[in-house]
Amino acid sequence: MPSPRTLALLVEDDAKLAALVAEYLAKNEVDVVIASDGERGLRELSNRPYDALLLDIMLPGIDGLEVCRRIRAKTEWSRLPILMLTAKGDDIDRIVGLELGADDYLAKPFNPRELLARLRAILRRTSPGPIAGALFETGQLRIDFLAREVSVDGRREVLTHFEFELLSAMARAAGRVLSREHLMEALKGQSFESFDRSIDVHVSKLRAKLESDPKAPRYIKTVRGVGYVLARDGDA
Repeated sequence: MPSPRTLALLVEDDAKLAALVAEYLAKNEVDVVIASDGERGLRELSNRPYDALLLDIMLPGIDGLEVCRRIRAKTEWSRLPILMLTAKGDDIDRIVGLELGADDYLAKPFNPRELLARLRAILRRTSPGPIAGALFETGQLRIDFLAREVSVDGRREVLTHFEFELLSAMARAAGRVLSREHLMEALKGQSFESFDRSIDVHVSKLRAKLESDPKAPRYIKTVRGVGYVLARDGDA
């Protein structure tokens, strides 16, 4: 956890649910500010810095997906951890949320303990422990693990928390093919359930940001039927 108490913004139009969530989290070192719709949520984000955002998809006015899109479009909010909440169970909602930059996804009804566990997992990923080697470079791709910065051809690319952790997991095993199962294990706390193609969604987003030609990737390569490999210097 980044501080003794975490400050989270909850954007949820169900007042009863929002109050219950806020009460439970407050007992577990998480202070919650509630916004009842997307516009209020965006205004609240402008008022003070938050450690995380709990964002319902079904909201009056602009929905949670649009809120997520607007947040990721702003540099100052691009790394804000986002946990999306929804009553919908369709895989398409999960995919769209991840594609827009959400870090995790939890369907209603949910156990408050699971919500807390996922929130803590997201926060842990924002404060990585010491690692062997602060920098990784291959070709024109450069990763600064301590500063959590990524650049290609000298141009800085803004990644979500999850994208950075996924790329870091591949970088630490550069040259080795990693299965989706291995990557999910390396990113404990992010719930994929049986929907392991969520990894594919994030890899696709990484390629769009890092590759000059995502259809012919130079860095993140697919090994059909096995998984993904990040090319080592000389292979890239």
